[in-house]
Amino acid sequence: QVQLVESGGGLVQTGGSLRLSCAASVPMLSVDIMGWYRQAPGKQRELVTSITSAGTTNYADSVKGRFTISRDNSKNTLYLQMNSLKPEDTAVYYCNLRRHHAVEYSDYWGQGTQVTVSS
Repeated sequence: QVQLVESGGGLVQTGGSLRLSCAASVPMLSVDIMGWYRQAPGKQRELVTSITSAGTTNYADSVKGRFTISRDNSKNTLYLQMNSLKPEDTAVYYCNLRRHHAVEYSDYWGQGTQVTVSS
């Protein structure tokens, strides 16, 4: 059973920085993609950024140049460095692990961590 535990959220002023962490209970496999999603009140959950086992990253246009995803395989931990934060970044941030199988995949989610950016 895969478990993901996020930490690092909080309240920050506009222009500030936060780093989120996501500790996984299992090592990342070559078929895995890990990512960060966020959900603001009244909005759908959206993909913020993702990283493959090979290190290929993908970012939503709204966070390019401000957010950086990384991982430490030795610690089974995923990170999200968020700089130049804006009020519109306020949301609950969720860590995700998508494990691909032969013809399908399984999604695992953390419990979420609140990020609030004050103006």
